[in-house]
Amino acid sequence: MAHEIKDTYALQALDQIPRLLGNLDRNPYSPTYGCFHRDYWLDKTSDFPDAVRQFGVHALALIYKHDFPGNIFFGQDKIFAWTVASLDYWANIQHKDGSFDEFYPYERGWVGPTAFTTFTAIEALDLLGDETPPAIVERVRESIRRAAYFIAAGQREEDHLANHHAMACLAVWRAYRLLDDSNLRDGYERLWDGFLGYHNHDEGWSYEYDGVDPGYLSAVVSFLSKIYQDNSEPAIYDVIRESVEFCAYFVYPDGFYAGSLGSRNTLHFYPHGFEIMADKLPMAAAVADAMLHSLADSKLVPPKIMSDRYVFYRVPEFLQSYIDYHQRPNELPPLPYQRTGICEYFPRSQISARSSERHYMIANLAKGGVLKVFNRQDGHLLINDCGLIGQLDDGRVVTSQWIDPEYQCQADLHGWEVSGNMHAVPSNKLFTPVKNLLFRFALVILGWHPSFSHSLKGRIRKALVLGRRPVPVRFRRRLKVEDEVITLIDDLYLDANVRFTALSTGDEFFVRYVPQSRYFQSQELSVSGRNLDLSEIDRLNSQRHLSLECKVQT
Repeated sequence: MAHEIKDTYALQALDQIPRLLGNLDRNPYSPTYGCFHRDYWLDKTSDFPDAVRQFGVHALALIYKHDFPGNIFFGQDKIFAWTVASLDYWANIQHKDGSFDEFYPYERGWVGPTAFTTFTAIEALDLLGDETPPAIVERVRESIRRAAYFIAAGQREEDHLANHHAMACLAVWRAYRLLDDSNLRDGYERLWDGFLGYHNHDEGWSYEYDGVDPGYLSAVVSFLSKIYQDNSEPAIYDVIRESVEFCAYFVYPDGFYAGSLGSRNTLHFYPHGFEIMADKLPMAAAVADAMLHSLADSKLVPPKIMSDRYVFYRVPEFLQSYIDYHQRPNELPPLPYQRTGICEYFPRSQISARSSERHYMIANLAKGGVLKVFNRQDGHLLINDCGLIGQLDDGRVVTSQWIDPEYQCQADLHGWEVSGNMHAVPSNKLFTPVKNLLFRFALVILGWHPSFSHSLKGRIRKALVLGRRPVPVRFRRRLKVEDEVITLIDDLYLDANVRFTALSTGDEFFVRYVPQSRYFQSQELSVSGRNLDLSEIDRLNSQRHLSLECKVQT
């Protein structure tokens, strides 16, 4: 039976419902009945229930209420019972201050476990309607109220993630609509003002830690568009429009999206907001259409390859995209890579995008000159270069792929240049049994105190993700474009008494700690990097300088 292209959303999501149900404790006599965290209730490899897994309640409510193509779960009594049990379990694991845990006990996460799951609890409760037992409704509504007040109080954990601030707005807005509490309306307004502090109106992107991340920018579009469905304020529309237009630059000729150019390396694409806005913003329709065909061609990050923690996000996102799919107009506006003569440089994000007769080139100078070059005619990926990465003789792994405000960046009609110091990679740190024991001991002794929990979360982010760790190795990366000949030149300069033992360039790699990243995509097989041989490394160590050149001509 032939399927419409929009069915791709539903089929990709429904394919993972058995996986979600396999993660759910479906035994009504179990003390963890309704828990989606299989590692906790069955495998016993976790010592606390991860609240984010309860996001799965949204998927269950959607498949119970909507007759998607091929949906064998529609209207099933067991699906209804498990949805109610999941809601009840969510309320049961809430802290007294309204918060929830995700990565470790007593985390009291602001948005990750609390706002996301509050939004889905509201959605599930709304979908089930009057069928839900009154006692469960009252219990869940009270948990939503406590959670919404916790979210509305604002972040206290170094949460510099625009998509989290957008989700906080969404959760509190929906809680206000459900509970009709004017305090929550005021809280929403404060959160909206806070989100705007992370959004760049001039260029259309929003901060994810210290730069732009197109994967999570699509999440911002999704979350704000959900608000826009029943709050069509012009200010929300403007942010969505600006974000959609910026996202369009990261739709690539080979069908893939985002990835290593972003501050958080994410490859995922949230389609729901683009489908909501497709009849209002032609560019949203163009991006949604391109990405839907990419999803059908296995060129995005489908639910089936995501980890158990994050598959719960993707399934309802796709189901809602199916519900709100808009028929495409006869003509869609061209995406940036489909136009010639583009030579854009966004100075605040330091993104450079160029589209010529033969090539589409896009780079993030703020990230040390991470670069992708495509053949526009056949979409082939010619260069997929994340910069330099190597190891010093003291064991440290260092890279040019870091976001450092002290990098010197410039761009013109003939190319661009970025220079600065390489940085030590912090995300290679691992838990040992002793470290884990000490960490859990501190949580048991001090985790009851909210201020300690929020301070700890901020310290963990700084240790694994943020901060400057420059090493005495300078680099200069230059891109030159002359008559369709693309030349990439890397110069390395060693200061102080440092020596390399290994060095690579010209491939895709990731160094920042981001749980929702590093999924495999077939484009990784399209190009290969180069490991410098021992003679080159010896020359660098002895002469304290090395120049590397890569040239593409088609």
